[in-house]
Amino acid sequence: MFTGIITDIGQVKSLEKRGDTRIVISTSYDTTTVEIGASIACSGPCLTVVEKGSGWFATEASAETLSRTTVGSWAEGTRVNLERALSLGDELGGHIVSGHVDGLARIVSMEPEGDSVRFLFEVPDEVKAFIAEKGSVCLDGVSLTVNAVQGAQFGVNIISHTQSETTFNDKKVDDFVNLEVDMLARYVARLTDSLQNTVE
Repeated sequence: MFTGIITDIGQVKSLEKRGDTRIVISTSYDTTTVEIGASIACSGPCLTVVEKGSGWFATEASAETLSRTTVGSWAEGTRVNLERALSLGDELGGHIVSGHVDGLARIVSMEPEGDSVRFLFEVPDEVKAFIAEKGSVCLDGVSLTVNAVQGAQFGVNIISHTQSETTFNDKKVDDFVNLEVDMLARYVARLTDSLQNTVE
């Protein structure tokens, strides 16, 4: 589990296509404290550490991960938001995030608003029902609050600190980001659907 609070920005050092794709990512984490088999959220998707060295770790992405997330578009030099898995006693600064991507959100527009940038995103129809005004979303691994929703589009304001501490400074209109909807919204929707089916 994660919180959507980014603690490092890594960079893809290499990609090697095998049965799965092996990805080596540079990091400022002290990798002596990272166990083989540990989970690290890499711009949203939870990936498993399979090898490590000083200043880097390697992970493997399946064809499913490549096709359903932005990992499939990564290249050498791509910057990646990183967050290590929660430990007992860690501060919950964002919201509970699983590292399981629900879909891709497209950047429709980016407009300065004070010191912030207002991003407008468009999402697939199958996930739009899970996004609510003042609710939480996780975009490229970053916990954000939804400001407004209209149909399949929603807006968030990204403050200057978040811009500088994540890869959102790299984004441009029509880029895609990994979207994870709020876990609570997903389960409430499932429960509501089950109750309706029971009544019917």
